[in-house]
Amino acid sequence: VKLGDSEKLKVGEWVLAIGSPFGFDHSVTKGIVSAKGRTLPNDTYVPFIQTDVAINPGNSGGPLFNMKGEVVGINSQIFTRSGGFMGLSFAIPIDVALDVSNQLKKDGKVSRGWLGVVIQEVNKDLAESFGLDKPAGALVAQVLENGPAAKGGLQVGDVILSMNGQPIVMSADLPHLVGSLKDGERAKLEIIRNGKRQTLDVAVGPMPDDDADIGAGTGPEGGAERNSNRLGVSVSDLTAEQKKTLELKGGVVIKEVQDGPAAMIGLRPGDVISHLNNQAVVSAKQFTEIAKDLPKNRSVSMRVLRQGRASFITFKLAE
Repeated sequence: VKLGDSEKLKVGEWVLAIGSPFGFDHSVTKGIVSAKGRTLPNDTYVPFIQTDVAINPGNSGGPLFNMKGEVVGINSQIFTRSGGFMGLSFAIPIDVALDVSNQLKKDGKVSRGWLGVVIQEVNKDLAESFGLDKPAGALVAQVLENGPAAKGGLQVGDVILSMNGQPIVMSADLPHLVGSLKDGERAKLEIIRNGKRQTLDVAVGPMPDDDADIGAGTGPEGGAERNSNRLGVSVSDLTAEQKKTLELKGGVVIKEVQDGPAAMIGLRPGDVISHLNNQAVVSAKQFTEIAKDLPKNRSVSMRVLRQGRASFITFKLAE
């Protein structure tokens, strides 16, 4: 068969699949490309082609053809609640499959680029809190210590808008682009930091064999305890041990959650707050001072670590 170029594939284009669904050899089904660059829960590094081609058990591994008779993908999996076809089929782009094949032939293993960040989607409220015109990009919720991003100057709270000239519309776009780079290749990142655009040049590293082990501190909390009635939380300073474990220079841990905004957004005792309203939290005293001056009726961001995993959340204070 002739291999095509999956990069040139367009949404709405007709495609055909050949396979052996339920053991029926040489079965052909047709449909259109529904989307490109889809991310599935268990694989963030493959930009799947989504189609409505009827795919069933026995189709996996079979070719996906364009109308020129070129293979543009390898049918991989379906989304289903019944066990059969429901109109959501996914294929591995042939470009990705060939890259994997070539790496296996050459090196005996597959390597992907790695930045060393935890990212999240930028929704409307987060975009407002970070001063963005529209919800787009990948918000950096965590930067792993000694990773490529940390060495390249990327910081928590940065919003990545593009990489090597390719826009990051959704956060899921970033892993695909980073994963396509090899160890040592450069990633030119356009970011928003404190409301201003700037560019960082980061050398990506190799994907670690195991996920970084990031745990929450288990030692007793110490330091001054503060109560912020405006948010409805009591907080205290992190101990030196907790800061070391969580790789933080500051931050506060929630001791108690009362009725108020904190309870409404789901904060719990034991959660660690490292940033509030785009400011790094140094101590319980400073946290209370920031909380006193929070704007009303406007989205405010807060970075929260729960069991060592960080994410930004937003809330609004009423008049």
